[in-house]
Amino acid sequence: MIETFFFTYEKQIIWTAIVVFLLLILRLGLKKSANRIAKRDELNYARTKLIYKYINVLVSFIAIFSLLLIWGVEIRELTLIFSSVFAVIGIGLFAIWSVLSNITSGVIMFFSFPYKIGDKIQINDKDFPITAIIEDIKAFQLHLRTEEGELVTYPNNLLLQKSVTLLKKDAMLDRNENTDR
Repeated sequence: MIETFFFTYEKQIIWTAIVVFLLLILRLGLKKSANRIAKRDELNYARTKLIYKYINVLVSFIAIFSLLLIWGVEIRELTLIFSSVFAVIGIGLFAIWSVLSNITSGVIMFFSFPYKIGDKIQINDKDFPITAIIEDIKAFQLHLRTEEGELVTYPNNLLLQKSVTLLKKDAMLDRNENTDR
């Protein structure tokens, strides 16, 4: 029984093994690249872990697409399935566009955000200016701590739209030293 299955689908099994191996190498390479960028820019591990999740989703999507092709799903059928899925996802994401915008901003900030956790920044917003220390950088928002001790969550997409001034590097260290005294 198992022998007949293997001989019947020998080509598909071999190609499946090759694709899985190549996708594992791709995933490892992408994670190493993200890790290298995180070390170079001295980024927080939580931000790097978030990018790892995005890499896993990308590689999983490629794996599903590749394996469906290997196991005989016609490209015409595959395009119909994926276009239907993307239409539903597109409608859902349009309904919650700000979430998608914040996630995209979080990815952009991972690769090119010049500020780190602990830096004191000023967000130059004419209606609501904020001077605070960056406490955490999440997928959707920044956690900022004001001098009054208030926690402010600021959406990532708005942060990329405003001008930001770096007031002091690693201001959190200075703040902790003052509270220890």
